[in-house]
Order: sequence, then C-alpha cells, then structure tokens
Amino acid sequence: MTIKSPLTYRKLRDSGSARIEDRLESELLLTAAFGCDRAWLFAHLDDTVQDQAAATHFSDLLNRRAEGVPVAYLLGEREFYGRPFRVNPAVLIPRPETELLIDMALQLDLPETAAVIDVGTGSGCIALTLAAERPAWSVSGCDISTEALEVASQNRAALELERVRLVRSDLLAAFNDQTNDQTFDLIVSNPPYIAADDPHLTRGDLRFEPAQALACGRDGLSLIRRLIDQAAILLKPRGWLIIEHGYDQAEAVRELMTRAGLESVRSENDLAGIQRACLGRAPSSQ
Repeated sequence: MTIKSPLTYRKLRDSGSARIEDRLESELLLTAAFGCDRAWLFAHLDDTVQDQAAATHFSDLLNRRAEGVPVAYLLGEREFYGRPFRVNPAVLIPRPETELLIDMALQLDLPETAAVIDVGTGSGCIALTLAAERPAWSVSGCDISTEALEVASQNRAALELERVRLVRSDLLAAFNDQTNDQTFDLIVSNPPYIAADDPHLTRGDLRFEPAQALACGRDGLSLIRRLIDQAAILLKPRGWLIIEHGYDQAEAVRELMTRAGLESVRSENDLAGIQRACLGRAPSSQ
C-alpha cells in the first residue's frame, strides 16, 4: 500500500477502502489497528498519523482481508444479541439469523428456574445470551471441541456469567448415560447442517470457519437426526427442543421431530422470511 505524505487517517481509510472495496470494513480494521473507536477516528480523520507500527498493522489486516479472512476473525469479536463475543477460527462466527433461536426461547412458557442446554455451543453466544436474558435459568453449554469450549469460557468470564456450565460432549452423549440423570426444560442448538459436498463451503467466510461446525453427511442432517433422538430422551415432560437448520430443511426436520414423538412441531421464519428453525415439545408423560 503506497500513500503519499502527509499520512492521515483519512488517506489510510480511503486506501483501505479501495483495497478491499468496503469502506465500513476498512474503518473497522483501522480502529482495530490503532486501538480506537470509530467516533475517535471520525474526529481525527485529517490528523497526521504518528504511529507507523499501527499503520503497518493496518496494512497487514487489509492484506489478510483481501485474502478472504473474515472481518470477525481479524477483529477477534462479533456482536450477538447486543453483546460482544470473542471469536477465532475455532468457532463459528455468530450470525444475525441465529438470534431467532434466542427470540423463540424467550417466548416459551418455561419454568422460572428452567434447566437449559445449548448443544454445540461454540463461542457460547446462545447459552450465554440466554443466561444473561434469564438470570434464574440454569444454563449449560456443551461442545465436542475443547478449543471451542475455551473460547466460550473466555466469553463467560468477559460477560461475568460464571454460573453457566460448560461441558465437553459429543452432542448430548455426556448427559445420556446411567451416571447422569439430568433432564432439560429446553434444549437448543445451531448444529452443523450443510451437506459435506455443498459448494458454498469453498466460498466466502465459510472457507475459514471450522468445518466440523458447518457440515455433516451427504444431506447435512446426520447430526440433527442424532440430536433429535437424544433430545427426545433428555427432555422433561412438556420440555422444548429448538434447532436451527438450512433454508431447505424445515420439512425434513419437522418430520424427524414428529417421528421422535415430539408434539406441537412447527417452523419459524428468520427476518428474511426463510424457515430457519424448528421446535417441538415433549409429551406430558414419557
């Protein structure tokens, strides 16, 4: 990146915008490199840059973004439901459509001290958000990845939600044995649901996100099948299961829930009008 003197923040920003063809991303990377916020940046756009090391760091960030590395990984965080969550390549980047799961859970008629678990918690964004929104709930998060659980633990500490339990588990296997008699009022999950050969996995941000958190099986439903079967056993009477799924999987997920004996099965649309999640309820007696 070649910039004529004097080097100002405006010139840095504009050169970055031209490099990655996105002004907002250039501003975000610039604030990350210089350790400031956008309000400060706008107030000092025409000031001369003094910190050459930070300018070089900005250039490095631009190069990585031009290679396709997601902005969230470069910044080290992404907002979810109004809260910042640390992220790195060990976890999925929280997405706006997943906030639908939070809205759905908060609208359910659950006990005041409901036992809740987020399966495949990743960064912990679902489990920790539910715990923050409903302080009386007993919330757990589980994941098969120890690296993901470390990220979730960092977010738990940052949000001062140490009461949230984090458990290493292959789906609900750690809870589905004779030594554990815990059951749940709500099981919620954003599991892998992309088919293993889906070409989208080689495009955009997905190229850099953890494959085991994105794809599963020929139809993307392999883990969802297992999860529904496990959840049907571990739900309390009248307990709820909520699962996020792909844009074209709603009918299949509803059928799987119904086969597992869940009742009141239905789909919910995301803000784009796409059927994005399904929920079902355990019968009153099992």
